[in-house]
Amino acid sequence: MIRKFCHTQPKVLSFVEEMQKNFIPTNNFQRAILSVGSAAVALLNPYRGDMIACLGEVTGESSLKFMREKMLETTEGANILTEQPRINSQTVCFETLAKMPERTVGRVYADFMIDNNITADSRLPVQFISDPELAYVMQRYREVHDLVHAILYMKTTMLGEVTVKWIEGIQTKLPMCVGGGIWGAARLKPKHRQLYLKHYLPWAIATGNNSKFLQGIYFEKRWDQDIEDFHKEMNISRLSIK
Repeated sequence: MIRKFCHTQPKVLSFVEEMQKNFIPTNNFQRAILSVGSAAVALLNPYRGDMIACLGEVTGESSLKFMREKMLETTEGANILTEQPRINSQTVCFETLAKMPERTVGRVYADFMIDNNITADSRLPVQFISDPELAYVMQRYREVHDLVHAILYMKTTMLGEVTVKWIEGIQTKLPMCVGGGIWGAARLKPKHRQLYLKHYLPWAIATGNNSKFLQGIYFEKRWDQDIEDFHKEMNISRLSIK
């Protein structure tokens, strides 16, 4: 499997070391203020990734525990929790992925990142979660978000983002995902709203309920898997609009 890439990399902090470096302790009152404030700003400006990240951390504890238990149900998910792999430019060589055969998971991911001008280093570090394992679950969620977009062939438009948020919300139970699906849909233009209600939302609900738990998939060990075989294994049907 392709996992190590490119050139000699500088020493990378372990996740726990990084988490301890970035951790900001908060009490219940402060967390309540952060919840209200970040939710208000995120509603006004859904492109404020820092506020969405904050909201996810201060409102997601029970959901993160649920996600951890779901990951522990499979060997693959349990290995992720044990090994705590990271997805960023220090751990993944996108030049290598971009040269893989077409229709492999790695190539689909690399093409998505290039086409949308996205860097894997754009995901913010966890700051407000004190439990190291739950903090990692949140970090993992952030770092595979673009992968979920890629393997579902969902664009980074508001319509694509809302659709992915529904799938993630159904699978993870994270309040910020459910809220993003609801409030994001309200921002869709009439033409996109019709497509959303007729095609995208029913597909997202079916995919969220029927596919395997995507947060428990060790994507890094599947770079060379054929995307159609991956979809079959995950019980994912591509959205088809006729």
